[in-house]
Order: sequence, then C-alpha cells, then structure tokens
Amino acid sequence: MRLLERMRKEWFMVGIVLAIAGAKLEPSIGVNGGPLKPEITVSYIAVATIFFNSGLSLNTEELTSALVHLKLHLFIQIFTLAFFPATIWLFLQLLSITPINEWLLKGLQTVGCMPPPVSSAVILTKAVGGNEGIVVTPLLLLLFLGSSSSVPFTSIFSQLFMTVVVPLIIGQVVRRYIKDWLERKKPPFGAISSSVLLMIIYTTFCDTFSNPNIDLDKFSLILILFIICSIQLSFMLLTFIFSTRNNSSFTPADTVAIIFCSTHKSLTLGIPMLKIVFAGHEHLSLIAVPLLIYHPVQILLGSVLVPTIKSWMVSRQKGVKLTRPTV
Repeated sequence: MRLLERMRKEWFMVGIVLAIAGAKLEPSIGVNGGPLKPEITVSYIAVATIFFNSGLSLNTEELTSALVHLKLHLFIQIFTLAFFPATIWLFLQLLSITPINEWLLKGLQTVGCMPPPVSSAVILTKAVGGNEGIVVTPLLLLLFLGSSSSVPFTSIFSQLFMTVVVPLIIGQVVRRYIKDWLERKKPPFGAISSSVLLMIIYTTFCDTFSNPNIDLDKFSLILILFIICSIQLSFMLLTFIFSTRNNSSFTPADTVAIIFCSTHKSLTLGIPMLKIVFAGHEHLSLIAVPLLIYHPVQILLGSVLVPTIKSWMVSRQKGVKLTRPTV
C-alpha cells in the first residue's frame, strides 16, 4: 500500500511537468473562454469534485479520536497558520530588494498561508488540516496580499463556501450511507483528486502562456527553489528543537507528527484556493509556482529524512521505556 502511494506521488509530480508542458504547447485549449471552459469546469466543477472526494474519504471517527491530543493540535495550528506566514512575511521584506521576480515572492507568501495536507497518511494531519484551513487561509492571503487580489472579499468566501465547504459536507453525509461499501471497495480517492488537480494546473498555465507580457527568468526560479529547500529544512529543525525541549511534554511520536504536519503544505487545497482568491489575475500561475515547487520538495525531503527520524524516534522510545521504574 505504501509502495502504491509513493508511486502515485511520483507519477503526480511527472503529471505536473506534463500539464505545464501541455499548456506551453497548446494554451488556447485551457484559457478562459476556450474549449474546456475553465471559468465553469475548473472554478466550480473541478474544485467541488476535489472536496466532495475529500468528504467521502475523510474518516470522521478517526479524526474525532485524534482531537484528544489538544496540545499537539494547538502547537501545529499556531506554527502553521501564525508563525509560518508571519516569518515568511518578514523574510520577504529582505528579499524584496533583490532582483527575484516579485510575483514568485508573492507566491512564497501564499505557501506560508496554506494549511497542512488534508489527505496525509498521518491521521493527525487530517485533524489539523480541515475546516481551519478553509477559513483561515483566505483570510491570511487577503491580509498579506490583499492589494494583489481584484476579487471582492464577499465573493471569495461565497465561492469558497459553495465549492469547498458544501461539497465537503455532502461528501461526509454520503459517506455515512455508503461507508461499508467504501471500506470494502477502497475507491482510488487520491488518484481522482490528483487527476482533477492536474486539470486545474493545466488551465492555470494556459492563461499564462497565452499572455505574451508574462516572462519568468530562470535565475529567479533557481533562487526560489533554493529558498524553498532552505525554509523547509530550517522549519523542520525549528519544530524539532521546540518539541524536544525538557518542558515540552511531547512524546517522540508527537515530535515526528509536529515536524511533518507543521512544515507540509496542502497543494490539493492550495491550488483551488488560489484559483478562487486570484481569479482572473494575469500573474496567477507565477503566484502558484512556489507552491508547485514546495509540494515535490516536501515529498523528496520527507523520503530522505524519514529513515533518520524513524531511527531517532525508536531509540528515544526505547530510552523512555528503560528509564521507567519497575513495579
């Protein structure tokens, strides 16, 4: 099962490259008003499909049991939706004097505003990445990038409600009636969401490549990649230090959850949300680039660091058992 999940993630990363390449070759198909009619099929149908799918796959019973870890839940929420975006904002004040493309820098800020992935294999990630992200993320985007958005505040939240919240609730209601069938058949929820997400990415870049005024320099792109890797490693180290202090009371398993849940960002929620908040914006695809880079980087870093973190956790757990007094 883990092998299949890893293969799906790898193919999804290849799919992102192919979607962008396809948009470059023939942008007229996916532009607003084109044959795909993305202003309807993407803005409403595709986004609603992703979150209906999430509602069907979200195991409410496990989510409820995970919420007993209140301190852990609060730590991840505060770090992800307060410390992370605020730190990125301060960092961008320094980067604003550099020649890096300003829209890529704004994209870095949007990465900071995103919640953790809803569909993570760790059930705690589901507990911290659901409804809070749907409400707080657009507020953070408007707080840090409000002047960049031409869409009215009320319009953003009404569309978010209709295309994100309502489908998610309907999916949960439907799940209650077909739960046994879902657990028996195990539909490919991940593959369905990934396919729809690739369509959203494709149409986003079709708009970019059809606009001759938009230019992305390679120097800025390379620097953004380096910055993203540095941010992830720094924040993973920071969460490790915070959660392993003597007075933190977090277990080794808690620390592992904190490291990944606090630093990972949701592409599935992020891309549709950017599509809504920055609807019609000519630089939308450039704003989305850092999030598209962040996603594979977090997977690759996770794959590299998991053996080391796992061995640390096992050794710490053994140490805790050895120090317990025998009765």
